[in-house]
Amino acid sequence: MKVLITGGIKSGKSSYALKIAGGFQGDKTFIATATAFDEEMKRRIEIHREERDPGFRTVEEPLYIQKAKGTNIVLDCLTMWMNNLFFNGIEDQWKEILTFFLNNLPENAVIVTNEVGLGNIPPDRISRKYNEYLAAANKLTAGKVDRVIMMISGIPLIVKDRKE
Repeated sequence: MKVLITGGIKSGKSSYALKIAGGFQGDKTFIATATAFDEEMKRRIEIHREERDPGFRTVEEPLYIQKAKGTNIVLDCLTMWMNNLFFNGIEDQWKEILTFFLNNLPENAVIVTNEVGLGNIPPDRISRKYNEYLAAANKLTAGKVDRVIMMISGIPLIVKDRKE
């Protein structure tokens, strides 16, 4: 099953993704897109590492997610990935990279992202462009997966469920 988990910051997305992936049979790969650019991010990354079952193979891939391979994967998260693309000045490559990644997903995949459609319109151009690109990436991903789950205060709400 291919799943997209969206929601607000600290809504329980990553924990729920790991819970779903815990039911996958066989090798599990965790694709981590976050980079430790300050002390707070270092702590957050360490907390996420501690939450993961030691059975996960971790691949750190902040930019070219299409290069990461696995039989059963968790990608956490599209939000940080898009941020990394902007930081490295290659944000206009997002659609090509993501489309290739989505078209080559394994049978079992969980993708985590933040929902940007419920927030304020940012006052600056670069933040508006970031939100626009991430919203488009989320829509593209939602269209390619079997299930979309919205996390609200730690509670999963199934938004899309394509029966096989």
